[in-house]
Amino acid sequence: MTRKYFGTDGIRGTVGQSPITPDFVLQLAHAVGRVLREKENRPTVLIGKDTRISGYMLESALESGFNSAGVDVLLLGPVPTPAVAYLTRAQRASLGVVISASHNPYQDNGIKFFSAQGTKLDDAWEIAVETALQQAPAWVASANLGKARRLNDAAGRYIEFCKSTFANDLTLKGLKLVVDAAHGAAYQIAPEVFHELGAEVIAIGCAPDGLNINQGVGATHPEALVKAVREHQADFGIALDGDADRLQVVDAQGRLYNGDELLYLMVDDRLGRDEVVPGVVGTLMTNMAVEVALKKRGVAFERAKVGDRYVLEALEKHGWILGGEGSGHLLALDKHTTGDGLISALQVLQACVRSGEAPASLLKDVTLFPQTLVNVRLQPGQTWQTPALAAVQREVEQALGDAGRVLIRPSGTEPLVRVMVEARDAQVAQQSAQRLADVLLGA
Repeated sequence: MTRKYFGTDGIRGTVGQSPITPDFVLQLAHAVGRVLREKENRPTVLIGKDTRISGYMLESALESGFNSAGVDVLLLGPVPTPAVAYLTRAQRASLGVVISASHNPYQDNGIKFFSAQGTKLDDAWEIAVETALQQAPAWVASANLGKARRLNDAAGRYIEFCKSTFANDLTLKGLKLVVDAAHGAAYQIAPEVFHELGAEVIAIGCAPDGLNINQGVGATHPEALVKAVREHQADFGIALDGDADRLQVVDAQGRLYNGDELLYLMVDDRLGRDEVVPGVVGTLMTNMAVEVALKKRGVAFERAKVGDRYVLEALEKHGWILGGEGSGHLLALDKHTTGDGLISALQVLQACVRSGEAPASLLKDVTLFPQTLVNVRLQPGQTWQTPALAAVQREVEQALGDAGRVLIRPSGTEPLVRVMVEARDAQVAQQSAQRLADVLLGA
């Protein structure tokens, strides 16, 4: 069965347009409730959300849909996506539900789900829900309707969980941090986590009004963080996205570190404590310099498709712990079941505090390869995988040898082909990418 509603990370779209409408979301919750009741007589689901104004409307629709199917609801209010994953597991709930469109603007919203174990659900579960959506609703009798209540200390429980992932023998005392929550789900939680571990915290992006989530702040707009770090002469800047599962870090000089570099710092900290790190998972877009540096230290490296879901699948396949994307989705499966911007930030700060060194010093062996990305727009009906392109790609790859790589892939959302070339020399990367793009343009 082809999925009609579920994408790579739940269901997402523009509010007021199908499928992000209150009537559909009510139907969705009812269908999910019916799927849950096939295995459990009285399921309980947790619902968390970010700070978008549409969250109120969608939360009410979800609550009604679940109750109508005989499912109890526990409302968490605005909390990070990874908080829902943690609390679902901690509360022994049947399912966790998040209302968020992550780094998208406020006009968008979405629904995503976590299993009772705090992990993302598989394709088979999503297909079962889509099948139930095609069936007529089956309202339960009044005596069997679900109930709803609020978990008033959800934020406090999650703050304590985050703090528990930071080494007991270390502190953030003496550090000044700028913390940017993107006016999103972590606006109350993120400053408290770092403050309670001893840091002096300057909060920006922590005044949501329902319409300003991700607007000029957060992990997708790190220029605000860089500016604040310099203005306040802070030691570090920490930026999260709207649902707080993505991280960007800035050092005292205002240098920005991407997810590839932060992933290496997490590995380096563990190796420095003589922990075994058998392997790490990145994506097709992970900078080659990280792969080279890891292999020099005897750490295997595997590339998954772009998307933290695929990184997680590869980690579980190998039984590995650490993985991530350049965008700042980082996974440490011995700390949490899903990507968590706050916990990842604590892992990075832990590495710096323990070593007494700045990120730039810890990354002295990792000089990122220049990358050139060219987007080529396809004509209607155009076939891009041609013998001519394959021939030029072989020539470019032979010329690069082990000092670079080529990645050509279609966009999943637009009629584009993305041509990426990575090389030790920026000019070589640019010229090679343009050469491949020219072949596509002439196809």
